[in-house]
Amino acid sequence: MVARRTPLNEAHRRLGARMVDFVGWDMPVQYSSVIGEHEAVRTAVGLFDVSHMGEIEFSGPGALETANKLITNDLSKAADGQALYAGLLNDQGGFVDDVVAYRFSPERILIVVNASNKDKDFAWMQARAQGVKPVDRSDDFAQIAVQGPKAVGLVQRLTQADLSKIGTYRFTEGQVAGVQCIISRTGYTGEDGFELYCAPGEAEKLWEALLKEGQQDGVKPCGLGARDSLRTEMKFSLYGNDIDDNHTPLEAGLGWICKLDKQGGFIGQDVLVKQKAEGVKRKLVGFELTGSGIPRHGYPILKDGQRVGEVTSGTMGPMVKKPIGIGYVPTGLAAEGSTFDVEIRGRPVPAVVVKTPFWKKS
Repeated sequence: MVARRTPLNEAHRRLGARMVDFVGWDMPVQYSSVIGEHEAVRTAVGLFDVSHMGEIEFSGPGALETANKLITNDLSKAADGQALYAGLLNDQGGFVDDVVAYRFSPERILIVVNASNKDKDFAWMQARAQGVKPVDRSDDFAQIAVQGPKAVGLVQRLTQADLSKIGTYRFTEGQVAGVQCIISRTGYTGEDGFELYCAPGEAEKLWEALLKEGQQDGVKPCGLGARDSLRTEMKFSLYGNDIDDNHTPLEAGLGWICKLDKQGGFIGQDVLVKQKAEGVKRKLVGFELTGSGIPRHGYPILKDGQRVGEVTSGTMGPMVKKPIGIGYVPTGLAAEGSTFDVEIRGRPVPAVVVKTPFWKKS
């Protein structure tokens, strides 16, 4: 099966990116080095092609009410021009996906979903939407994330929009480098910046303009490798690794995106209310290895030689310069300072639960 390509595929190849198959998409994993791209985002600015993400729209009378019933956060209390991080949950309270919902107006809601889940999410929404039917608009958008301490200045030089008026998780519409965009102050790296949505046919023009104008900022194109290490340093969850159909938001430390008192409720709400009252039996924690090795997804977590959990994400943190990981453990082992072992190639390596995010700006 031939992998799908974003509108920026040829641009990536011209830049010498190493391309990989990522959930059916031909995507850049790195251009120069993962560490170099990671550091560029932390200290300057990096560009990511995230056009493989899916976009599902609800429009017309009743759009707000229909979409709000499907997500855990509460769009009714959001302002027009505001975006919310949220979950889609199954009947057991597990994650169908984590999403960002954009409220343009009560009659237009855009929900951005993970690339790997787009078809599943769309079918799930179609089956459960009571009112407005969702429309898959994924082919109508390309998406470029501009992330880093110099991201705002870079985008500001290319647009007439006053970016100082766009707060975190707010968005507007306007031209960037002559390309009509949704300009959203969102991202998944822990840095300030924007995600720019535009027509696929305009994506390369926008990408090239950002690269050219960003030369004075030290801009670097970045691949999936840096995107993963950046979000791990922030303990941001990745669907399929840290959250999935078998783990609830309360177990994952994402109770804050679930409005349990929301008028009209949401799918999976009853399970979460019960789980909150009874207390969770496992929690997603961040840890550092105190021995040598690098934790990876799927490695067993051991206590007194017995398997009690599993690593969901892990890496050598490029900024913290320590082997760090995320994993589910029994609640009794979740407190900061708790210790356990991570089994790496048959060898138990000591680890300690630490406060997250792993990396903070000094």
